[in-house]
Amino acid sequence: MQRSPFATAFPTLLSPAQFVSQLFVNGSVTQSTSDRNTAIAEFGSATNTSDVAARARALRDVAENASLNNQEFNRAFVLMQYIGYLRRNPNDAPDGDYTGYDFWLTKLNAFNGNFVAAEMVKAFITSGEYRQRFGP
Repeated sequence: MQRSPFATAFPTLLSPAQFVSQLFVNGSVTQSTSDRNTAIAEFGSATNTSDVAARARALRDVAENASLNNQEFNRAFVLMQYIGYLRRNPNDAPDGDYTGYDFWLTKLNAFNGNFVAAEMVKAFITSGEYRQRFGP
């Protein structure tokens, strides 16, 4: 909350409504009226967002939003596959870019997050890269 990139992007001069709206926009999430009101209520009757504790509570309200969670889950799951099974970043060799990551994210999204139906785990542990590095 107090790091300069966050403080610059979300100055304390913002009203609580502006602060919360900007958080939802930054997360690319459409805010529901109840979610918005809950986060704004963290500031009580304040006209600005200088209360650090209230800013943190409002940020947590937005971060724990179900829509944001659903939106970010698939991205995190695909990243976990690379880190957990291949023990590398998605843009490390042999890829060099995010083509493989984007492929798996698109596939997982096409299966509505059902990694079993998308055969993600199976594909990672039967891949040539995995078998060459970690066993038969």
